[in-house]
Amino acid sequence: MAGRHRRDALIGFAFVLPMLALFVAFRFTPFFGGVGLAFSNMDLGGAINWVGLENFRYMLGDQLFWKALTVTLVYTVIAVPLVIAVSIGLALLVRRAFAGVRFFRSVFFLPVITSLVLAGVIFIWIFNDGGPVPSLMSALGVPTGSWLTSSTLALPAVAIVAAWGRFGFDMLVVLARLNEIPRELEEAALVDGAGPWQRFRHLTLPQLRSVVYFLVVIETISSFQVFDAVYIMTGGGPVNSTYTMGYMLYDQAFKFFNFGYSAAVSMVLFVIVLVFTVVQRVAFGKEET
Repeated sequence: MAGRHRRDALIGFAFVLPMLALFVAFRFTPFFGGVGLAFSNMDLGGAINWVGLENFRYMLGDQLFWKALTVTLVYTVIAVPLVIAVSIGLALLVRRAFAGVRFFRSVFFLPVITSLVLAGVIFIWIFNDGGPVPSLMSALGVPTGSWLTSSTLALPAVAIVAAWGRFGFDMLVVLARLNEIPRELEEAALVDGAGPWQRFRHLTLPQLRSVVYFLVVIETISSFQVFDAVYIMTGGGPVNSTYTMGYMLYDQAFKFFNFGYSAAVSMVLFVIVLVFTVVQRVAFGKEET
């Protein structure tokens, strides 16, 4: 019997081995290579020189790094609540049975499978001077000009585009949890005279606690890694107002060829994301208890 279990385990491992090998080759190997590179300098010829903690010492005095960290934190504060609020609102909307609800679910999910590069090009026109958003603001008596050339509005514009590209997935996650809430609870709340806001605050929202935690974690990680929308729409400008850490990695590595310094920044970004995730997990655990 033991031999049969061992044989089954070996057969299962044989099926898993190719994917495991690919995962190690394309995930773990680059990660540990990046860790080693963070303590080195590499020139365009591929020569690597060990410099120890020099890249991290330079980072502490680099004002551009602190600017990128600040911009990333502000971006996260804007983008994460925005995408989660929109996701919950639309999930509540498409949860109800009405004519065409499946069509609207498909439309709301469409941005997830749409190239953000293509969307970014379209949103450049939307936020530029003369585009729909500045024109609407002017009609409301709040002239703003192009959002993408404003050091104040460029970052919110990027956050809106990133939220547009991600809310569809989050909406489906919230919708799946909403469909698990017993209808009897809502019916009892209706009998007791609870209004829509009371039902949402005291019934629906507590049921979404675990889902909201999950979304906060993945959206925080995604926000700290934002790059494509910044690259397409603003290039880190104006005046570095959208210069995120993700863009700094690209900038240092492929514009200034500071590969070691770029790897060091990526290690710091990894640690920051890890700390935020642990803190969120601890805070969520305390709320659960």
